[in-house]
Amino acid sequence: MQATAAYGVDGMTCGHCAGVVTSALQGLPGVTDVLVDLTPGGVSTVTVTSTAPVSAEDVDAAVRQAGYRLA
Repeated sequence: MQATAAYGVDGMTCGHCAGVVTSALQGLPGVTDVLVDLTPGGVSTVTVTSTAPVSAEDVDAAVRQAGYRLA
C-alpha cells in the first residue's frame, strides 16, 4: 500500500532548492519518492509518496529544516 500527498512549499527558486527539499523529505521514514513541481518565486508543489501516510507535522519539520516553509 502506498500513500501520496501533495504540499505547497514557499521560497524555492531553483533546482538546488528543489534538491535540498527533496533530500530532506527522502530522509523521512517510509518515503519512497519525492516529486517537485518548481514554481520559482511562487508556491511549488511537492508530492510525497510513501509506504504509509507521513504526518503533515513531519513533512513541515523536514521542509523547515531545509530552510523553506509549507504554504
